[in-house]
Amino acid sequence: MKGVLTLPEFLAEGAARWPDRPWCSAPDGDATRAQMYTDALACATSLRAAGVGRGDRVVIVLPNGLDFLRVWLGTILAGAVAVAVNPKASESELPAVVAATDPAIVVTAPDAAVPGGVDAATVTGLVATGKREGVPATPDTHAGYIQSSGSTGRPKFIIQTHGMYTMAGEGFPHWLGLTEDDVLLTTLPLAHLNAQAYSALGSWGCGARLVLPPRFSAGAFWQTARESGATVVNMIGAMLEMLMRQDPTPADHEHSIRLCYSAPAPDAARHAQIEKRFGLRLVIGYAQSESPYGLINPVDEPPVYGSMGRPRQHPRLGRINEARVVDPVRGTELGDGEVGELQLRNPAITPGYAGMAEESAALKNAEGWLHTGDLVRRDGHGRFTFAGRLKEMIRRRGENLSPAEVEAVLDAHPAVSSSAVVGVPSALSEEDVKAFVHAAEGHTVTAAELAEWCAHRLPPYKQPRYIEFVDSWPLTETHKIAKTRLPRDRNDIEVDLVEHAR
Repeated sequence: MKGVLTLPEFLAEGAARWPDRPWCSAPDGDATRAQMYTDALACATSLRAAGVGRGDRVVIVLPNGLDFLRVWLGTILAGAVAVAVNPKASESELPAVVAATDPAIVVTAPDAAVPGGVDAATVTGLVATGKREGVPATPDTHAGYIQSSGSTGRPKFIIQTHGMYTMAGEGFPHWLGLTEDDVLLTTLPLAHLNAQAYSALGSWGCGARLVLPPRFSAGAFWQTARESGATVVNMIGAMLEMLMRQDPTPADHEHSIRLCYSAPAPDAARHAQIEKRFGLRLVIGYAQSESPYGLINPVDEPPVYGSMGRPRQHPRLGRINEARVVDPVRGTELGDGEVGELQLRNPAITPGYAGMAEESAALKNAEGWLHTGDLVRRDGHGRFTFAGRLKEMIRRRGENLSPAEVEAVLDAHPAVSSSAVVGVPSALSEEDVKAFVHAAEGHTVTAAELAEWCAHRLPPYKQPRYIEFVDSWPLTETHKIAKTRLPRDRNDIEVDLVEHAR
């Protein structure tokens, strides 16, 4: 698409416009845009000298910080493809990532273990060069792979292009109204697209300062926010819930944060509670690694609680993003209020999954609409509300139901902190509904009480048959409940509500 920037163009433009303005404060130091751009170019030159060619993969195993940013940007400026691995998961994931991506080199901390037969490098060696130059690219050039969250078995890598990154980097500050006077705080891992595209590139492209604490700490968060002068924070809903579980203190309001960008959308009551307690505007968005251009609640309009908003647009290129609701079986477009699959069409959609031709071909239809796999409903004002995952749909008694509908009812119980609903094998064919429930701190609740609660709020085919209480959740790297790791087999801990009622 005409007018879409490449990352070399985007980075050079930001470095030229705000060369000496502080950009990033991280555990390993501080850097201006000019300093970071120079170091990234040096990394690019060193990688090329080490034999890394156009399109080669460079696996990066580094924590959030300036070193990660130097190598990540340097890899892209070298014309190569950055494959970031969260160092917390490197011991279990790195061999599979290396086997799947066949990297030219792995960049990691000194003395870190690297699979045999793969060249390794450190950041210190990569920036120690006199020459500093990058490689030309186009908006369609591959820039990175993002490993899909919570994947099991064979890793799935979502291709990110230069255009996808730069459109997100220009879009994020536009969607939130950020300026060069803002300070953006995030503890999200730079191994994932959110922190890369929205926090790092978003702050670079609008002149804002980026603050990267070493880790998320609910107990220390507001002190960090206050001391850093943060005005905007980018976090996920699980982090907000951790903050809400802390005892209220004056620190909840002793900060300068005016906006918090987050997902998924909490229910209306919880949304209002979060905003009131912390004195900020909670802005809900929706996107996928397959496209950073999803939905957002406009900041210049009153908040609509529970909504994921409208299609995101570009500040320079105008209306480039469309969204629709489609019947997942018949493929026909649905009207307002009907539940169907959300489909997106825009120029910032991935070209596919690396090395997975069949899966890549199934991503979009012939007209270019991306199959998100998420179920939504649209209201009369063009806003979309999440209704569940298509792949998580449960078939029970001839009816399809979304786990999200059941989870919303369970989570509304005052004694429930969180829940996860899955389909389990049924002796009558199809599936039964099983709910895993985490009780709220200081509360107790029985399976029978929850069954009665659901009976008044859900039709019979949506009511759980099995309930199992848990003390903690298996989580993905992005702090979402890893449903694939929840047991489907019968056990002595769960309550069979059918048997219990007899």
